[in-house]
Amino acid sequence: MHKKIRLIEVKSELGAGTRGASLGPDAIKIAAFDYGSNLFNKLPAVSIAVDNKMLFLPQGSPYAKRLSSILGIYENLGKAVSDTMKAKEFPIVLAGDHSTAGGTIAGIKMANPKARIGVIWIDAHADLHSPYTTPTGNVHGMPLAASLGEDNIANKLNKPDKETVDLWNKLKKVGGISPKVQYSDLVYISVRDVEPEETFLMKKHKIKTFTTSDVKRHGVEKIARDALAYLNNCQLIYVSFDVDSMDSSISKGTGTPVRNGITEKEAGSLCVRLIQNEKVCCFEIAEVNPTLDKENLMAENTFEILQRVVAQIA
Repeated sequence: MHKKIRLIEVKSELGAGTRGASLGPDAIKIAAFDYGSNLFNKLPAVSIAVDNKMLFLPQGSPYAKRLSSILGIYENLGKAVSDTMKAKEFPIVLAGDHSTAGGTIAGIKMANPKARIGVIWIDAHADLHSPYTTPTGNVHGMPLAASLGEDNIANKLNKPDKETVDLWNKLKKVGGISPKVQYSDLVYISVRDVEPEETFLMKKHKIKTFTTSDVKRHGVEKIARDALAYLNNCQLIYVSFDVDSMDSSISKGTGTPVRNGITEKEAGSLCVRLIQNEKVCCFEIAEVNPTLDKENLMAENTFEILQRVVAQIA
């Protein structure tokens, strides 16, 4: 592809239920150091201001914890991604928890307001909750709902207060456009841990989904080819890789591990194959949590994937 890359680091864990994801980007850098790689010296980087001290203060609404601080991150990250794309650079986002992915999508849309944006979501989770349906209040389960402008009132479980609803509406509208993506332009890979409220939306909107079994049965090459073909009408494609897409036997260093995931080899080959497509405009890695790991293995696996991805772009 031969594009100039800019790393965007978002060391936030405000949207997670388990502590430690904010250390993920640095754990990946430590893995690079241990491998003797100078990758992070070669690539320009910007770090997004986060407000992790809010973890030690009252969480706010139980249906969207720390949402006011996360809104600020969305705005800052959105601007950084947008500025990077306008400068004709390729943003690679190293995120803590996955809640901030909605800010990444906002940035892509801000830079390309008229473009149809496809999303390839490699994750164990659908992340389609809103404050009205969330069972936990953790915003890392909401970034796609925010990007889709989805409240899912039909499956309402909670009664968020007015302040929470106002903040949620602002989150959906970051960048001045809502929705930013359409259900028809979303592809799931290895999503397998979903709540009934999310299943309702997946079925209602017929979200294109490739299961872990599909990956193992057909191989990474076909899955990548079919996913990209499905998004053929999109002008731009964003790939978001949550490390919990990998099987829990591998992904111990993440806050929400789930059985029956893809292997690290499948994950790496999938990301590399997808990134070769000229429409792919942004790549994101999220949810590495070294505090849950042994010998930084999750970060090492993730760095190997990142290194392969960078080699395809630069």
